Amino acid sequence: MRTLAPRHPDGSRMLDELGRLGHSVSYSTLYPAPHRMEEHGLLEREDRVEGGQVRKYYSATKKGLKELERVRQMIGELRHEVVEGEGQDPS
Repeated sequence: MRTLAPRHPDGSRMLDELGRLGHSVSYSTLYPAPHRMEEHGLLEREDRVEGGQVRKYYSATKKGLKELERVRQMIGELRHEVVEGEGQDPS
């Protein structure tokens, strides 16, 4: 099992990191995504009580890591087509 973001494992910290990178994401946008990914078997969740609050820690499953690799490949192909100007002729 591999933790998605070892330095920022819970939702609050993920939002802080996304904000630092210039992305404006709300809790209502962020939280449904890992729940759906968990339902599809891409993530596993561990609930921990810290400072009186329940924090949800997500880890990628084997299926999730395979899907991540598939998406990375698709993004790489898209980047290659857009940046390098290679790919199928649109005409």
